[in-house]
Amino acid sequence: MQTDARIAIIYYSATGTVHRLAQAFVDGAADAGAEVRLRRVAELAPEQVVDAKPQWRAHLDATADIPLATLDDLRWANGYAFGTPTRFGNVCSQLRQFLDTTTAPWQAEELADKPATGFTATYEQHGGQEATLLSLYQTFHHWGAIILPTGYLNYDTAHAAGGNPYGVSLVESRASRDPEYAKAVHEAARLQAARLARMAVAVTAVRANGRLG
Repeated sequence: MQTDARIAIIYYSATGTVHRLAQAFVDGAADAGAEVRLRRVAELAPEQVVDAKPQWRAHLDATADIPLATLDDLRWANGYAFGTPTRFGNVCSQLRQFLDTTTAPWQAEELADKPATGFTATYEQHGGQEATLLSLYQTFHHWGAIILPTGYLNYDTAHAAGGNPYGVSLVESRASRDPEYAKAVHEAARLQAARLARMAVAVTAVRANGRLG
């Protein structure tokens, strides 16, 4: 099924948890017929910090072939999903740095009226997932984007995935001991990606008919 959805999935992941969520978003959007670009943002941590944690270095090397996100990816897409690990209850500096470069397309209103959603992960249940997603959505407010939270659609899956209505989120300490929970979170990511693709098509059609903006 081919649609007019063009979805940019832009993320940062240190050791692979958020990367796996991003891949679930890719699968869900592609299954819904969208054209998808998976993009990572640049690593900012010093080499010695990365090398001090072998899992960090291994993941960075393993995903080196994934293209870095550019402003042209934002201009191309008509729907966005941004992924970040939670860092002290906030968006990680790597993704924040990329978002801070979006002044030109923002001022040109090239990011407005496009649906956007977020996803995140923490190690602990109360590690700040909701705060991170709400902080990420502040940027979408400034862009004039259309924020697409998960809500409690597909309630059984949403409940099994932890019941976060703000966006897809994963608790790593729970996922490591509960495969069914991890499976539910990734299914929630696929469902949200398909919903994002459908919303992108709907909004694009409305704009084409001159009924928005």
